[in-house]
Amino acid sequence: MRTRVVEHADGTEIPREDRLVTEEPLEIRVRVGGLEARRAWVTMRTPGHDFELAAGWLVNEGLATPESLARVAYCTDADLAPEQEFNVVTVSLTGGDELPHRHVAASAGSSACGVCGKDSVAEALAVRTAAPWLGARPGPDVVRRLPDALRAQQSLFDRTGGVHAAGLADADGTLIVVREDVGRHNAVDKVVGARVLAGAPPAAACLVLSGRVGFELVQKAAASGIGSIVAVGAPTTLAAGLAREAGIELWGFTSAGRTVHYG
Repeated sequence: MRTRVVEHADGTEIPREDRLVTEEPLEIRVRVGGLEARRAWVTMRTPGHDFELAAGWLVNEGLATPESLARVAYCTDADLAPEQEFNVVTVSLTGGDELPHRHVAASAGSSACGVCGKDSVAEALAVRTAAPWLGARPGPDVVRRLPDALRAQQSLFDRTGGVHAAGLADADGTLIVVREDVGRHNAVDKVVGARVLAGAPPAAACLVLSGRVGFELVQKAAASGIGSIVAVGAPTTLAAGLAREAGIELWGFTSAGRTVHYG
């Protein structure tokens, strides 16, 4: 999707067009035997190869075998809006009469089809518990220093090369806490948890990420009252949309020489 950005590099500001990879939620529903289809999982993904994603997830989770996959199709509810038509996949399985117990809770909730990016942003903001950040936020000069500062504290990455990092920083660029994990979402949860367990509020001027920015990471930042996100990689469409609605400043493609601000 095309978007307008402002690139900050070498003391200049360059307004230009950029492109964001699309991120949308996919609801995977499962029909077993003659029962009504039930929600099994909702995951964020780049649209495309959705049937393969649904089938692979079910097999990898042990909910189905390749032989039990009878049919995979998009939901055909007549009330779906155009942007919702391809965000719900129903998988029909042969044999058995119910999903394994560990996925019953995950399948609970609204049985209506129609999850879409707009719904996800609204839902994320509806359950937000922290107030928006009202303090100072880092400017572009500070932003460009943050990835190198984060990298200097990635000791586990130095030893393994196989982990992501997240850090909380103040508006002056001082890192408050840094954590590493094989999962970028886990790294963000760890820095927030570190603050909470220390008796400190998780809200901070900035969340610094070693990779790209997906919807769930912005959702976590909004839930914790974080003011801005600085990432080495790019945001997705849904991440940029949620950041905008939540009042979070979003910076991507950040290095010592440049950064891109997604207004």
